[in-house]
Amino acid sequence: MALRTWNPFHELDMLRREVGRVFDDFGNWDSPFSRVSFLPGVSARAYPMMNVSEDSEKVYVEALAPGLNPDSLEVTINGDQLRMAGEKPGLEDVKPEAFHRSERGAGRFVRTMTLPTEVDADQVSAQYKNGLLLITLPKAEEAKPKQISVSVE
Repeated sequence: MALRTWNPFHELDMLRREVGRVFDDFGNWDSPFSRVSFLPGVSARAYPMMNVSEDSEKVYVEALAPGLNPDSLEVTINGDQLRMAGEKPGLEDVKPEAFHRSERGAGRFVRTMTLPTEVDADQVSAQYKNGLLLITLPKAEEAKPKQISVSVE
C-alpha cells in the first residue's frame, strides 16, 4: 500500500476553488434573476443546474432545464460570460387555491457564468433535447494547448 503524504497547499487550493465556486453561483449582482431559481428560501438554487466540462478542443455545458418553452431560450456570449435565459410556463388554468402542493417553479430565469477559457463565439452551438440545454463552445485558437517540440543537441 502506497503512503500518501499530506500536502497543505493541495488542501488550500481545494478550499480556494470551493470558495470561488460559491461566489460564481451568485452570478451577476445586477440581475436579481441570476442569483437563484424560482424557489424562495433555503431550497433556492441556481437555475438551471448545470455541468461544465472541457477537453482540448471544446467546453461543454449541460443545463438541466425540463419543461421550458424552447422558443423562449436565449444563449449569448459576451467576452468570457455565457448567459442563458428562458421561461418555464406555469399551469395557468389552475387557480392558486386549487393546489395542494406546488413545488415546481415557473417563470423567467437568467443564469450567467464565467467560462473557464476563451471560446470562439462564432462557432458556439446550442440545442435543447429531452429537457437538457446542450451548449458546445469551441475554444479559441489562443486557448488551445500547443505542442512544443524539444530539440536534442
